[in-house]
Amino acid sequence: MQNENIAALSTGNVASGVAVIRISGSSPLAVAEKMFRPTGKTAVKDFKPNVMYVGEIEADGFSDFGMCVYFRAPLSFTGEDTVEFHSHGGIAITQGILRKIFSLGVRPATNGEFTKRAFMNGKLSLSSAEGLIDMINSESQSGVRAGYYLYREKLLKQVSDVQESLTDLLSQIDVDMDFPEEDLEADYTLSAKAVLTECIDRLNALIGTYRVGRVLKNGVNVGIIGKPNTGKSSTLNALLNYDKAIVSSVAGTTRDVVEGVIEINGVRFNLSDTAGIRDSEDLIEGIGVELSKKIVGSSDLLLFIIDGSNYDGYDEAVFKLIEGKNALVVVNKTDVSDFKHPKADLYISALKKENIDSLREMLYARSVGGGVDLSGDFLCEERHFDALTRAKDKLVTALNALGTVSLDMVAIDIKDGWDALGEISGKTATEEIINNIFAKFCVGK
Repeated sequence: MQNENIAALSTGNVASGVAVIRISGSSPLAVAEKMFRPTGKTAVKDFKPNVMYVGEIEADGFSDFGMCVYFRAPLSFTGEDTVEFHSHGGIAITQGILRKIFSLGVRPATNGEFTKRAFMNGKLSLSSAEGLIDMINSESQSGVRAGYYLYREKLLKQVSDVQESLTDLLSQIDVDMDFPEEDLEADYTLSAKAVLTECIDRLNALIGTYRVGRVLKNGVNVGIIGKPNTGKSSTLNALLNYDKAIVSSVAGTTRDVVEGVIEINGVRFNLSDTAGIRDSEDLIEGIGVELSKKIVGSSDLLLFIIDGSNYDGYDEAVFKLIEGKNALVVVNKTDVSDFKHPKADLYISALKKENIDSLREMLYARSVGGGVDLSGDFLCEERHFDALTRAKDKLVTALNALGTVSLDMVAIDIKDGWDALGEISGKTATEEIINNIFAKFCVGK
């Protein structure tokens, strides 16, 4: 358990109605004794855990009227003794309280240090900590749900179940190696085959949720492309339901990438309206065109806009550019043209906002998929996907080796698979992995 007292502002460093300042370590209550004057008769040293006490908080050069609460180890977020001051949320107030705390020998907390101490003290797993930061940073409902899946240890439970099965299997193999005269290898080989097959199936089921899970966490990057003046900016504005991009009949108006965000069924869609793709002698426009081509390569989904009143060879050139990519082909300007294209997925009028709701539905269906229960559990962290994939590969190697090599050799791959799964919970995670995860946190969490 950590002993050094640390402190930080746990709410945002902006003016607000209420702020929370947290102290955690071996003796935060002793710090509170020196700067909190309760209005009641209970002395700070006699505070009952989990009870709010009202009084004056002494800051650097002034006092504020607020509350103090004490959380006794191990029943606190960090697993250590913890004190929180709930003050008014003015920036000068919170900074003054922190200066007073630091003058009493308390060290400023680093990014994620409170949560890291919770992990080190066994209060939560590494995957749960990752879920917590995902929830804090999420900008969509689906992102919050994906983070909550991790935070509530649901992934950990499934991974731990697989590890437990592998531990039992390794124990059986150890018995065979310790008592070779019993000639149990044939029986254990059959048992190992059944266990490994079941574990591989369970890992495959988890891995199979990653594509949708990544979308739920990060959102869908949609590149709106096409030749100049097809209505790309108008389509962006129609999807956003407000004017984000400048709309003009002059070709080449959009010279940079214009971005906007919408949420469809709780999923975030990051829209990028690109410069029209064409040959141009204008230097600035040419840079915009090159950015457009980069967007083509980095988008999860492309929205290819065709001008139904002016289809020509430039459209065919863009078709070649997006060949083999996940793309929706949308013919625009149905208000002035009845042009039909054999590869079109949808016909719209961005100007009249006709069929825009259908376009939103199609964006969702093409990227998330129909019939997906967003309240289900999904794998959303690339680190977890990598660990599960490596674990599965090791178990597949072990399964294929059964009957061809000795069980003690098979056990090496099984143990490697177990270790890969341990990276998710933190049991076998390296210090570098742990530090990288908690560096993503803000100072006060």
